Amino acid sequence: MKSSVLTLHLLFSGAMLLSPLPVLAAEPAKGKTIAEATANMARQPGFMDVWRDTEQGRILLSIPEQGEQFLMVFSLPHGLGSNDVGLDRGMTRGPKLVQFERRGKRIFLIEHNTGYRATSDNASERASVAEAFAGAVLWSGDIIASEGGKHVVDFSSFLVSDRLNVAGSLASTKQGAYKVDEKRSAVLADQAKSFPDNTELEAILTFQGPGEAEFVRQVAADATSITMRQHVSMVRLPDNHYRPRTYHPFSGAFEISYMDFGTPLASSIAVRVQPRFRLEKTDPSAAVSTVKKPIVFYVDRGAPEPVRSALLEGARWWSTAFEKAGFKDAYRVEVLPEGVDPMDIRYNVIQWVHRATRGWSYGNAVTDPRTGEIIKGVVSLGSQRVRQDILIAEALLAPYGKGSARQGLAEQMALARLRQLSAHEVGHTLGFAHNFAASPNGNGSVLDYPHPIVKLDANGGISIAGAYGVGVGAWDDYVVKHAYAQFEPSAEAAALAQLRAQAKAAGLAHVSDNEARSAGSMHPNGVLWDFGGDPLQAWDQLMAVRQRALQNFSVDALPDDRQMGEVEARLVPVYLMHRYQAEGIARLLGGGDFDYATSTDVRAGSARAGVRMVPASTQRQALDRLASSLRAETLALPAKVLDLVTPAATGYERGREYFATRMSGVFDPMSAAEAAAAQTCQFLFDPARLNRMAWQHARDPRQPGIKETVDTVLGQTWKRTPVAASVVGGDAVQASANWVVLDALLRVVDGGQLHPAQNAELRTQLASFAQWLGKNAASGSSGGTRSQAAELIRRYLHDPSKVKLRPLPAIPPGAPI
Repeated sequence: MKSSVLTLHLLFSGAMLLSPLPVLAAEPAKGKTIAEATANMARQPGFMDVWRDTEQGRILLSIPEQGEQFLMVFSLPHGLGSNDVGLDRGMTRGPKLVQFERRGKRIFLIEHNTGYRATSDNASERASVAEAFAGAVLWSGDIIASEGGKHVVDFSSFLVSDRLNVAGSLASTKQGAYKVDEKRSAVLADQAKSFPDNTELEAILTFQGPGEAEFVRQVAADATSITMRQHVSMVRLPDNHYRPRTYHPFSGAFEISYMDFGTPLASSIAVRVQPRFRLEKTDPSAAVSTVKKPIVFYVDRGAPEPVRSALLEGARWWSTAFEKAGFKDAYRVEVLPEGVDPMDIRYNVIQWVHRATRGWSYGNAVTDPRTGEIIKGVVSLGSQRVRQDILIAEALLAPYGKGSARQGLAEQMALARLRQLSAHEVGHTLGFAHNFAASPNGNGSVLDYPHPIVKLDANGGISIAGAYGVGVGAWDDYVVKHAYAQFEPSAEAAALAQLRAQAKAAGLAHVSDNEARSAGSMHPNGVLWDFGGDPLQAWDQLMAVRQRALQNFSVDALPDDRQMGEVEARLVPVYLMHRYQAEGIARLLGGGDFDYATSTDVRAGSARAGVRMVPASTQRQALDRLASSLRAETLALPAKVLDLVTPAATGYERGREYFATRMSGVFDPMSAAEAAAAQTCQFLFDPARLNRMAWQHARDPRQPGIKETVDTVLGQTWKRTPVAASVVGGDAVQASANWVVLDALLRVVDGGQLHPAQNAELRTQLASFAQWLGKNAASGSSGGTRSQAAELIRRYLHDPSKVKLRPLPAIPPGAPI
């Protein structure tokens, strides 16, 4: 036992240091020379000398006796094709800081732990940190031959192992237990390449599994045998001339962090740096200069026209921001040269990725974990997404009628969105985070999520002219300057502080993902897919467009030769057009804004501390609008739309883009109303929002609290005046929405996320509502509904364990658009 502990200490104490250590002494390996071991193999010299044994299906590497540290990156040249699982073509993970070390007659691949370090001149202090945190041995292999301080190993077993955790991704998405089948996996020896600063290796991997789950069956040729490719890049470490830039919360950037135990005691032990490409002026003293090495992105040759041109144009928008930051010809976008492997670590790529369904696009940066220097940018744009934008425009415009002059407008809008999307994802690979607070400034940033700006023209028709902005915005110019502008080291902190002050003085704001993703988020500007400076005004504008689009909805929303069942897929985004702005005005309820800042900023007066509550009058306007969206007048469809929607024909099926139905494959207007009501209720009755409203009301009684919120909603639904007979199916639609409201209230009480006092307050309101239902019984079906609702509330409040609550209705997917 004692010897085992000693072995672990000898192995891992050296594995975690960020500086090379001498390997353990060992007897020289005896046997074949390198020439004998690699006879008849094709040699590829480079960063790692590679021998391609195509006959045996092996890749041999030459490892120096004293192996240097390097970066290792994993990627998928061939993906799964499922948006739900991920594992897209071009997906990248890493890098890892690794090193080959000889241990006796074997070579070990060691991963260094970069999350914990000590930037100290004291070697013992650095070693104490390295010894405190575990490293990892990723692989080991026998030495085949040794000569002149170099050792040859067969690296094939590493290449055919699941380095991207494909099996884990399949398991986590409930696709079953898969594992690599070694007999159906192989190294692609003929594709191995080595260059002076990088070595690129690839293998084909087959994952064997049950093949019974939906997503793998949807995309795989044989769901029990999923075959993909895995690419491994080994990259020489960049030199030490790169100077990291300290991360600031208002920089608009991502951050790379680590724990530095060598910082002074009064300083934070958590160190954060801003990831960015290395960009060096050829003339550092010039205000504007060319650069030693420009940033170049390459667009996928597989992207068809007019998509390819849109990707090129949108990605090139960033060039103006670099020019304003003092760089001439420092940023370019070109088509990937023929024959170049997009997985090659030397190329920043914009890939056109196909999936079975529409989904998100991504911009990832491969960064040096030591410094934050970006080594490679990888953009993955889902090809199905642009078709959804066309569908939305078609639904709004109904452009396919005889003699219509609007037939090309849908594609024009979709391409305008694609240009913006290309710029957006490239922005992430340049090191920039989302900024959802840019939309109040119009085209404030390509790093926001833009909703198409649709409006009614002077004649009352729907206009999508200028639906999406063109070019980068003021925020984008700022983030490029903050990340890349060059200063004397002694002046950098002050210059960056001045940049931030100027941005704030110009009215620029920043809210990113932490304050935007949750249904209960509070920041009024942290909204995905909203538009306009005034969210209430934008709501009114969208609701007017929605009403007109429903009035005009017709078969002309479908191009020629489309199956009539597809008209429902075009109805969905029109009917739920207010879905994103509903979230926007919900943020006003219990909402409050705050600044991303440091204590220095607050002391200097350039930022404010704390949270500023949204004014009470604004909150009430938002509450009234959300409650009105639950009324039958909003939810009921025109008769001509109800008469238009057609079931799917044989050979077609209803998919995820359709409303749920309880009518056996037929469009279900009540399920549509339930989906819209659930969309509103998930924001209105989010427990975090209700807790905040209760606190704001306790601090300032003028603010609306939980009681007022529930009373307002019930007043517009269960307790409302009768629905006018002119509203088609009005009573049934209102009843559908009413039950969603009640189910949402019961679920928030049952969820355990409300503070006890707020839970008690809401339970009291439900009890009072049950009494009202009993005293205000109506005739006919409404009477039975009220009776059953009162009984459900009483049974739940008496013994929740005996009542099975209904989940909120399914809502067809909205984002991404």
